[in-house]
Amino acid sequence: MKRFKLSLASQIFIGLILGIIVGGIFYGNETAQSVLQPFGDLFIRLIKMIVVPIVLSSIIVAIAGVGDLKSVGKLGGKSLSYFIGMTMVAVFVGLVSANVFQPGAGLNMDELQQSDISTYVETNEEQEGKTLVDTLLHIVPTNPLQAMVEGDMLSIIFFAVVFGLGIAAIGEKGKTILRFFEGMANAMFYVTNLFMKYAPIGVFALIGVTISKYGFESLIPLGKLAITVYGTMVFFVIVVLGLTAKLVGFSIFKLLKMIKEELILAFSTSSSETVLPRIMDKMEKAGSPKHIASFVIPTGYSFNLDGSILYQAIAAMFVAQMYGIDLSIGQQIMLMLVLMVTSKGMAGVPGVSFVVLLATFSTIGLPAAGLAFIAGIDRILDMGRTAVNVVGNSLAAIIIAKWEGQFQPPAENDGKQLVIEPVYEKQMEKQYETLS
Repeated sequence: MKRFKLSLASQIFIGLILGIIVGGIFYGNETAQSVLQPFGDLFIRLIKMIVVPIVLSSIIVAIAGVGDLKSVGKLGGKSLSYFIGMTMVAVFVGLVSANVFQPGAGLNMDELQQSDISTYVETNEEQEGKTLVDTLLHIVPTNPLQAMVEGDMLSIIFFAVVFGLGIAAIGEKGKTILRFFEGMANAMFYVTNLFMKYAPIGVFALIGVTISKYGFESLIPLGKLAITVYGTMVFFVIVVLGLTAKLVGFSIFKLLKMIKEELILAFSTSSSETVLPRIMDKMEKAGSPKHIASFVIPTGYSFNLDGSILYQAIAAMFVAQMYGIDLSIGQQIMLMLVLMVTSKGMAGVPGVSFVVLLATFSTIGLPAAGLAFIAGIDRILDMGRTAVNVVGNSLAAIIIAKWEGQFQPPAENDGKQLVIEPVYEKQMEKQYETLS
């Protein structure tokens, strides 16, 4: 007799539903929150523990396999071009949606609850003195170990790329260190799959805390904003990303089915980091070469946040409409440009969406106090934008692989099972032959 076994996606989904139910039952109960919180925090800490080793080792192995500065530069240029293009589209879609649905029009601010945003204000003040040049210089770490300790992803990526090129350049002498990082990458992916068995419990705890803390009642006064944000995000994924995928001969629905576990997990935890290792692995298995998936996806976590930028555009217009401020077409174009610059300049800053909005508001003259009205439901909106960010970065790896002409989909076996061919292993074999 065959044993019944639930897939990981089903287990995570059940954890999500149970968490919503338990959170609703214990709404406002601080004791329940304090009991559940450690279980959720444990899962987040487990994943964060392995993100840096995976990103570091995967990029080093991948770039060493390419071994060509010109090719790496070309890959970086194409990735950045795609990220900027999608950012422009996301801001445009957000602005159009806010203008059409007017989520902030007619709201009585006296009936809305304000939340404390002092932490975001302080973070914004720390960032205000920094120029674009300062941000670019910060990407180059003076101490790579410190960057790893702080989880500074852009600095880690820069160091890994340079180190990978160095290994490739020294030939035979780099063979041992290359194998070391390849072993580290494989070991970390194994550990990731091990930790994912705990994911349903982590999801249950995190969503339970969220619902018990904020409840569904917090959505009622700002229901139009929530519906506008989520509706626009669904439109962006299905239509905008769907058409983009179709242009390169890929199906957005195939992608969504492929990463369904990661989407539920990212949505439940409001954290893209929890799915970074598995997204890199799955996009490689889908046909994006190791060096592309390992470079594009971590970089996209800083430069290709489609869901976040879309939300920021809607939130800015919401505050303007709530205060009765009529932004002209010219001012909205300025808003679009400012959002694009500030969102890139503050990548990796805690509470980045609010910090970006604060910086943007001060530039175009919107009252920063308006953000206090939406801070209470930000966590619930954050769940949606995190999931969109994951879809956008997953698709980016496919797009860039197609653009580079290196997309290698898995071959079919007996029409039933897919045989996943590890692309990077072939690259490593060639590299070892060259070194030998």
